[in-house]
Amino acid sequence: MKKLLLLAVVTLHAGLTCSAALADALGNAPAAAAQFVEIPATTDTLKQLRNGGFVLYLRHGKTDNTRGDRVPAVDLDDCTTQRPLTEEGRQMAMRVGEAMRKAQILLGEIRVSPLCRAKESAAAAFPKQANVIDNKLMYTANLTDAEKAPIIANTRLLLSTPVAAGSNRLLLAHAPNLMDLIGYFPKEGTVVIFQPKNNGNFEYIASIPPTLWADLLR
Repeated sequence: MKKLLLLAVVTLHAGLTCSAALADALGNAPAAAAQFVEIPATTDTLKQLRNGGFVLYLRHGKTDNTRGDRVPAVDLDDCTTQRPLTEEGRQMAMRVGEAMRKAQILLGEIRVSPLCRAKESAAAAFPKQANVIDNKLMYTANLTDAEKAPIIANTRLLLSTPVAAGSNRLLLAHAPNLMDLIGYFPKEGTVVIFQPKNNGNFEYIASIPPTLWADLLR
C-alpha cells in the first residue's frame, strides 16, 4: 500500500508560516509544529508602548462556557444566541482598560469583533473611546477553512500595518483567531503586543495577562 505524504505547517512566533518538507516515501515523520512561547511583558515593555507604534490584541473578558454560540451561525443582533460575557468578565475588561490608562498607553484606532462578548468588553474597558466593529475579526472556531481565510488575512493585515508614533492600534477579538494565525491561544483578558513590520509581517513582542498588571504598575 502506498504511504500517504503528510504536510506539516509550522507556525512561527512572528506570525509568519512556512511549509515543512514532505515526508518521503520511506515513511519519515513530518516536522512537528513549533511550540509557541509566551513572553511576559516588563516595565520596559510599557515604556515602549507609551511611545506608540504597536498593535495590541486584546482577548475579551471571561465568558460563561456552559452557554455556547449557536452553531452553525449566531445572530449578531441577538446576544442570546452567543456565549455571553459574565459579570466577572465585564469587571476584568474594565480593570484592563483602567490599567492601560494608568500605564499611559495611548490608543488610536480600536477595532472590535462583532460578537456581543467582544463589544461588551470594549464598552467596559474603553467607555469613552469610539471603536469600529469589524466583521472580519469574527470568532473563527466554528468556521470552515474557507470562512476563516478572510478573517485570518484581515488580522494579519491589521497586525502588520504600521501605526503612527504616539498611539497604538487595538484589536479586541478572540483567542482562536490568534491560534489560527500564529499558534497562540491567549487567556481571557490578555493583551498581546505586536510590532508591525509591513507587507504582512509582524513580530510578537510580549503578553500582559490580567494578573500581571499589578506588578507592572508598581
